[in-house]
Amino acid sequence: MVMALNLKTLPPVTTALISVSALVALLSGLGANLDLLLGLFISSTLHGGLHEIQSGEIWRLFTPAFIHFGVLHFVFNMLWIWNLGTVIESLLGSSRLIILTLGIGIFSNLAQYYWSGPAFGGMSGILYGLLGYLWIQGRFNPGFGVILNRSIVIMMLVWFVLCWTGLLGPIANMAHTAGLATGIILGLIHVFGPYQRS
Repeated sequence: MVMALNLKTLPPVTTALISVSALVALLSGLGANLDLLLGLFISSTLHGGLHEIQSGEIWRLFTPAFIHFGVLHFVFNMLWIWNLGTVIESLLGSSRLIILTLGIGIFSNLAQYYWSGPAFGGMSGILYGLLGYLWIQGRFNPGFGVILNRSIVIMMLVWFVLCWTGLLGPIANMAHTAGLATGIILGLIHVFGPYQRS
């Protein structure tokens, strides 16, 4: 999709993200068992604020990413996470992917929470962030070795806009927006900041 990779081993972080998401999907019946998911939502109450996080349950900042509602939601996100995550992990290492995934995931989850409350889930904020990061690297870093196909970028941006129209039902659009913005900003920092590769 992005580039041909000769993988001798499975990328551990990408594989872990998909495996945990698959386990949560299986145990929760793809989001049908909300009681089981209460510990993964950013907050377990609609109007109680982030008191669980303030009490030390900091995993809630990220774990909504593992929640998926329905087969299409799960499969779409996992295919993109596999493709984008594998490229980043293969080229930049597992540590870089962990940092990117945590940063994008936390920021996009907080943005969605403050936009619409705690009733959301999915890894699409992260995948849009990884997309933005890869797009910036390919565009401004000649030594990066990967350039996203123009049709992929256009397709994802068209989907991004369609989601905002409301025609596709309730979607965590602010997570998409915040994730994309975070990925682009992190990409620019890595290309033009003090830690760019020589």
